[in-house]
Amino acid sequence: MLSHKKSLDILKKTDALLEGHFVLSSGLHSSKYIQCAKLLSFPVLAEKICKSLANKIKKNYSHIDLILAPAMGGVIIGYEIGKLLKKETIFCERVNGKFKLRRGFSIKKGAKVLIIEDVITTGKSSLECVKLINKANAKKEIQFLRRTLDTEDEKEIFHSVWNSSAKVIVIKRHKLSKQIFKKKPSYELKGKVISFQIYDRRAL
Repeated sequence: MLSHKKSLDILKKTDALLEGHFVLSSGLHSSKYIQCAKLLSFPVLAEKICKSLANKIKKNYSHIDLILAPAMGGVIIGYEIGKLLKKETIFCERVNGKFKLRRGFSIKKGAKVLIIEDVITTGKSSLECVKLINKANAKKEIQFLRRTLDTEDEKEIFHSVWNSSAKVIVIKRHKLSKQIFKKKPSYELKGKVISFQIYDRRAL
């Protein structure tokens, strides 16, 4: 792995590390600014940085299912890290100011996702990526919930509750044994929280 000093030397050599007075996109002021596009214009040197980062990731994280990089800055570095780690890599992009998964990209429920950024200042975009991952997992749960609804009455209940003012959805799954009579999904609405009790019939 590259030392901190050697990494800085590469950033300086490629003119990626700028010094002066900068107003960042977050509104914060800084005496230094990293322009990763300059580093990436020297692929051989950029590869050294990415290899060092990949080795550090391998050392600290044993299980990664997917790499997610926010566009545009994180895309090239994300895919380079993905190649080095031999992991599936996707990116998210802003649509009307919010990160979304497009182009057929998806995140499997329960996947361990590594977020790769080019530069982090306040961490705002990284946190937005985390929300996107959580939302993707929640969507999988909702799709499962819909598949468990058998009757039109149950579907009507689901849609009326789903369109309510609830802000938090809790889904509890219960496996049914063959000896237990099939139970219907139920729900409870408390303030801003909906709790669904789901009985997984696929196990039967």
